[in-house]
Amino acid sequence: MVTEDTGKVELLNAFFASLFTAQATPQEPWTLEESEEVWTKEDLPLVEEDQVRDQLRRLDIHKSMGPDRIHPRVLRELAEVIAGPLSIIFEGSWRTGEMPEDWRKANVIPVFKKGKKEDLGNYRLVSLTSIPGKVMEQLILDAISEHMEEKRAIRSSQHGFTKGKSCQTNLIAFCDGMTG
Repeated sequence: MVTEDTGKVELLNAFFASLFTAQATPQEPWTLEESEEVWTKEDLPLVEEDQVRDQLRRLDIHKSMGPDRIHPRVLRELAEVIAGPLSIIFEGSWRTGEMPEDWRKANVIPVFKKGKKEDLGNYRLVSLTSIPGKVMEQLILDAISEHMEEKRAIRSSQHGFTKGKSCQTNLIAFCDGMTG
């Protein structure tokens, strides 16, 4: 039985590290052919100040702060003032493909699921990351999703990870196809 926090951390770290092996080889990166290029640098959508402001105003003030120790309530209340500077940072990041180093850090917290607390497999790891980094990720996701819709790059039969669709809509479409 380990009672000290450092001992608990070491045990959890060793357990979760053992789940991943260095033998697994990553897949070859998938790249688009030049003729298939989705966006040129000139065509990349801009990160507008009002988009950033809207995202900041929608922040859930009950969420935890990340390793930068900036609370979502502070960002939400200062949305008018910081939307401009953040939009410049986000735009630069979007254009270069690089994210500020501080936004790549995370506090990893083990969260108990169920069962015996002594069983390390009954915990899942949750990463608490920077709120501004999450805001930027959401803006990029929105831009990519909108682009994919405009270009009709996703088939209507695609239900997973598609706005307004789910396993349930997929099942209904399947049953309709089988009976219709």
